[in-house]
Amino acid sequence: MIRITDIHLPVDYKENDLLNKICKSLKINKNSIDKYTLFRRSIDARKKFDVHFIITVDVIVKGDENTVIAKAKCKNAQITKPYEYKIDTVNNITPPVIVGAGPAGLFAGLILALSGAKPIIIERGCDVDKRTEDVNTFWLTGKLNTESNVQFGEGGAGTFSDGKLNTGTKDVRARKVLIEFANHGAPEEILYNAKPHIGTDILKGTIKNIRKHIIELGGQVMFETKLVGINVKNDKVIGAVVEHNNSKSVIECENLILAIGHSARDTFEEIYNMGLPIEQKSFSIGARIEHLREKIDRSQFGDFAGNKNLGSAPYKLNVHLNSGRGVYTFCMCPGGTVVGASSEEGRLATNGMSNFARDEVNSNSALLVGVNPTDFKSEHKLAGMYLQREIEEKAFICGGKNYNAPVQRVGDFLNNKKSTAFGEVLPSYKPGTEFCKMDDCLPDYICNSMREALPLLNNRLKGFADNDALLTGVETRSSSPIRILRNEELESVKIKGLYPCGEGAGYAGGIVSAAVDGIKCAEKIIAKHTI
Repeated sequence: MIRITDIHLPVDYKENDLLNKICKSLKINKNSIDKYTLFRRSIDARKKFDVHFIITVDVIVKGDENTVIAKAKCKNAQITKPYEYKIDTVNNITPPVIVGAGPAGLFAGLILALSGAKPIIIERGCDVDKRTEDVNTFWLTGKLNTESNVQFGEGGAGTFSDGKLNTGTKDVRARKVLIEFANHGAPEEILYNAKPHIGTDILKGTIKNIRKHIIELGGQVMFETKLVGINVKNDKVIGAVVEHNNSKSVIECENLILAIGHSARDTFEEIYNMGLPIEQKSFSIGARIEHLREKIDRSQFGDFAGNKNLGSAPYKLNVHLNSGRGVYTFCMCPGGTVVGASSEEGRLATNGMSNFARDEVNSNSALLVGVNPTDFKSEHKLAGMYLQREIEEKAFICGGKNYNAPVQRVGDFLNNKKSTAFGEVLPSYKPGTEFCKMDDCLPDYICNSMREALPLLNNRLKGFADNDALLTGVETRSSSPIRILRNEELESVKIKGLYPCGEGAGYAGGIVSAAVDGIKCAEKIIAKHTI
């Protein structure tokens, strides 16, 4: 297979345009091509008068590839091997238990199921259909189900975000993640778009298909089943203590993957009380910022804004302040909505979400400030979690104690005054909003950093600090506040057979990286039981 990189094509290119580029690069005619597939496609919008695609394509030719490459003398063409991922078969293994059905847990389960290990996945929340009902009820009425919400349930927190699959990880397993998502119902374009996303609407069905595949391979998935203890003997896992319908039982196991997600705070407390080695970890805090989608599109794409081939425009911004703090945008949702992401009574948190079409009126992202253990003002291992809770409680009070979210126009925020009316940007958050000052919810060092950063970020994206842009508080769940320590075999440094995994354990930061970590933990278990 020959891979050709750096092919430039206009935003309205046709298939024949790409084919002609391939032929020109390899100096062959169309009849010499057996097959070609897109490997990567990105948007180059650095020059607003010349927005275009940059494409990498894989080509299978008729005849000898080496001869074609030698004659073409194209610096952007080279022979490459098709992607392969091999899964060994296990023998004489007690079914591993996986705690959590987010991306880390699901992909650990899928790989283990494909190996013949017949894993058991336990998930404290509901299946994705029931979970969707509970989430919609919360958004419409403010009635929160603390076990079935945006944080807990099949698919994990990423289900109600956007299904963003772009990642900074260079791990080759990331390709496997994309392939499996596509095999289970995600759009094929995730295999080549530089910033792939599935969309919450499509992701729900994709997750169900992965679950069904695991069950077809002999695995089990148990919903509304919560881990409440871990049985250990001679520093080795021997069982998972679970609770379902207020009844406790023990699932015997030798391998337990702890993929609990970044919001399983009661489980964090159980882990701390067990004496499992954990440490404080840096994370980020801030608010959601909303703009009119059309304005973001024009700022990013110029006169090309609105082209259906480009879709809604994403952005990714960051700035390093003189104070040493970093301020950045995160989990950007083009054409999306700000959503309620609370999981505890009396505490309010937000997130962002887009469907596949990304065609809502607003675009939003988190505007976050980095915090580190020195900000926690405590040596307690869970001090970061307690800081999150403190901020969420203040936001809940500011919003009216009914899960309405505190909001403030950016212009008013910069001038440190409470808003009294909306401008051109209307809030997308449900169930409702309440005008307030973000300073009443967030620590001074967060607000001051955001105020300093907004004009600087506006220099990078015109209109980012518009007076009518809207802040919705608070965003506290960017990542886990702890790291559960593990060794080179990915096992707990204290308990053999226990695998802290994914975002909740402090080893990932998004759907793909969490899924990759789940695969890595599954591989370690498979390696111990391979035929």
